[in-house]
Amino acid sequence: MNAISVHRRSAGPPRSELIADTAIALLAERGMRGLTHRAVDEAAGLPQGSTSNHARTRLALLEAAVGRLAVRESAVLTPAELQTLTTPDKNNREPLITALALALHRYLTGDHRHLLISRYELALEATRRPELRAYYDAAGARFREPLVALMRTMGSPDPERHALSLAAWCEGLLFSHAAGSFGVPPPSEESLRTGFRELLGGMLNEA
Repeated sequence: MNAISVHRRSAGPPRSELIADTAIALLAERGMRGLTHRAVDEAAGLPQGSTSNHARTRLALLEAAVGRLAVRESAVLTPAELQTLTTPDKNNREPLITALALALHRYLTGDHRHLLISRYELALEATRRPELRAYYDAAGARFREPLVALMRTMGSPDPERHALSLAAWCEGLLFSHAAGSFGVPPPSEESLRTGFRELLGGMLNEA
């Protein structure tokens, strides 16, 4: 079952969410050219014109997808699992390492993988649309700022730089397995934990 059919069969989400979720699924399965107002109506099982009534322009539809994508990516971990990321212990990195590895593993497996593909499509489109870039960057700030705070709490002497290094390592690994040359199968959680352990150790041990 593909991502579009999953969203069509979901039990009554608000129409705005259904439209945005369907747009995300279309981006992952058909690419940017496959995302049209008509295609969203058809894939979501909505009357013709419903998507246009919600998002009048293509930019508005893309912005809806970006905003919804940020919400769904923030929910990859459960609230209990996220607690480790918001209240880290600099004297014991293992819970943090476990949470980070779990998040990446979920991105690369099951229903979460298409979120990555759609994000790559939107990121590339944002390089060509300054107005979308501003919206895309604002949505991304909800992840960057907590990451800087996390590195500061963990004792980083340069939390901005270390947050960028951590984000770049994660993004590089995700891209390599989701769309790059490494392909499948994705790394195990244990392998990801080892990678995070080495990365954080290299950045924070001296501090």
